Amino acid sequence: MKKGIKFGEIVEGYNIPVLNEREIRAAAGVLFLMVFISLMLIIFKENFLPIKYGITIFLLDFLIRVFVNPKYAPSLILGRFIVNNQTPEYVGAKQKQFSWIIGLVLASTMFVLMVLMNTYSPISGIICLICLMFLFFESAFGICFGCKMYALIYKEKAQYCPGEVCDVKAKHEIQKISKTQLLIMVAFVAFVFSAVYFFNSTLSVTPHSLFPVEDVEKY
Repeated sequence: MKKGIKFGEIVEGYNIPVLNEREIRAAAGVLFLMVFISLMLIIFKENFLPIKYGITIFLLDFLIRVFVNPKYAPSLILGRFIVNNQTPEYVGAKQKQFSWIIGLVLASTMFVLMVLMNTYSPISGIICLICLMFLFFESAFGICFGCKMYALIYKEKAQYCPGEVCDVKAKHEIQKISKTQLLIMVAFVAFVFSAVYFFNSTLSVTPHSLFPVEDVEKY
């Protein structure tokens, strides 16, 4: 059992334990979807049951990640299954461990407040939104906020970051944002606000059925 309790994998060519960023992002996407659907059910149906199960699953998953071995965490196993045909992208395990400890603290707080105490409050709502933000940025953009906090707190450079963001380097031409692109974004935002201002009353009208019941009954 002790052999299985470790954090990160030893991979040839890397001098520290690493993890596969691709499966981590896939797992974050799965957890984001679970939490997001649960949150929508609270908002629109006032149904708190799914979020209680979701919090329990989230907490158990992170307990396994932090205290046993990430490769035994159910969400990461599922993530590995989803992306197992993709070439691994290795990232340092140390900063991920710190990030997941933050997630574990948040999940534990939610578990106490919503599952054990059976309460809801602005505190649980804010924590839920923070978790959603962390999961979304991890899955969609590969940005790990916890990893960034690791560098600030421990005052040491994290190794093997996703997309090599830890390494200072010149941007490729295809990565640079031109003035024209900035102007397009400004114009696009102005268009969105203008559309909301001028067409909100028109677009807010409830749609009617394309095939009214009376017309269907004729056939």
